[in-house]
Amino acid sequence: MAVNSFLTYPLSWKPDRETLTRPIYLSLARQLKEAIASGTLAPGTRLPPQRELARFLGINFTTVTRAYKLCELKGLLQAVTGSGTFVSSSAARSVTISTEAARPALIDLGFENPFQVLPDQIRNLAREIAGRKTFPRLLDYACPTGMPHQKAAGVNWLKNIGLETDPDHLVLVSGTQNGLALALLALFDPGDRIGVDTYTYANFIELARLHHLQLVAIGSDEEGMRADLLERQHRLNALKGVFLMPSCCNPTTRMISERRKQALAQVIRKEQLILVEDDIHAFFTAGTVADYQGPLARLVPEQSLYVSGTSKPLCAGLRVAYLVFPDRFREPLLQALFNVNVKTSSLDGEIITELILTGTATAMVRKKQELAAERNRLFFRYFPELEGQGHPLSFYRWLPIPDTRSGAEVEQDLQQQGIRVYHSDRFLCGKRGLQAYLRVALSTEPDIVRLEQGLVRLRDWIRGKKEK
Repeated sequence: MAVNSFLTYPLSWKPDRETLTRPIYLSLARQLKEAIASGTLAPGTRLPPQRELARFLGINFTTVTRAYKLCELKGLLQAVTGSGTFVSSSAARSVTISTEAARPALIDLGFENPFQVLPDQIRNLAREIAGRKTFPRLLDYACPTGMPHQKAAGVNWLKNIGLETDPDHLVLVSGTQNGLALALLALFDPGDRIGVDTYTYANFIELARLHHLQLVAIGSDEEGMRADLLERQHRLNALKGVFLMPSCCNPTTRMISERRKQALAQVIRKEQLILVEDDIHAFFTAGTVADYQGPLARLVPEQSLYVSGTSKPLCAGLRVAYLVFPDRFREPLLQALFNVNVKTSSLDGEIITELILTGTATAMVRKKQELAAERNRLFFRYFPELEGQGHPLSFYRWLPIPDTRSGAEVEQDLQQQGIRVYHSDRFLCGKRGLQAYLRVALSTEPDIVRLEQGLVRLRDWIRGKKEK
């Protein structure tokens, strides 16, 4: 191997040339991974251009390219066209959001746990279902895509938010996250690129990493993802699909306007992209937001995989979501479903179905709308400058903060204040900007007094940062 004698070469990262072993691209990728894990390369660091690093190491340019590409597939790097290659904001740690590591003493403004309402009605329905002669049918492997009457109820339920389908194009899956995982497994191959909002659902970022998919950030404005930028990025990066949450983007609370949906549908149709639509907040948008006319998937049904979960509008513990698909996706989707899920719990599906058929589901949505309105009013009492931004009934708010430290440092600092909250780094795809944010969950703390205490501490923390 040739050796470059310029030991003071000005590079942001200088691998140890002496320890490189064959195959060199794997050894180089391993050093890169270790540098990120150790903190030597911080999130957002711009890596040396491939040709410069190759000259420094005295190796072939294509070897560096292969190492960078391997790390990009693993989610460690993010290539930004025209700007370079950067360490991913989530490379050094998992951005998965769950209750696994929750500390009860903290006021939880982090994990978004939807309001729990009407538990007595759910309990009574479950008892009534358990007493039926047909109850044993809910406990076997039959009907892996959902029992016929459960699918019919799902079809009628989705009509409330403007989506028309039929039982032959709808399956029950084990929650929205499961539906998204099945979509990626069935329709995408390792290395495929998917366009996403610059800030998007953290657990989707982790799913993409697990499936070795590359996420490409698409810019947006107050109406949602920009169609012209989606088209531009497709030409630059050969996107295979796009992932959107049109009814209320998690974490920004931004809604995609009907005009923008039409423009996005035109690009999706023209470029033959696969639309993966997570419409988890639609039941809080239909009838609330005047501009809402229905999901984006209704405009491009032959290219869409549409997921509508019941965890937010109904009950988080009953893991049921409705997944709607066109004929062209049937075979790969069902193959993924049968091999990953075997089936979704018919018992969970039956309880959800009875909630819909008895009208209890509608009452639950209305109650949650009331609770969301109350908690948003409380949030705007302490952060009035944000009123009118985003979804009016969001279960979380997107709060700009005057702090440029890493997300991990900010989250740790706020834990010292007794608050668990999530930083925008967890949701970031692409290059980090100057403005940082917090996603503030409003629905998790059951006691509104405790929620208010957390908001007061958060406001005071921000004031303290501004005064420094």
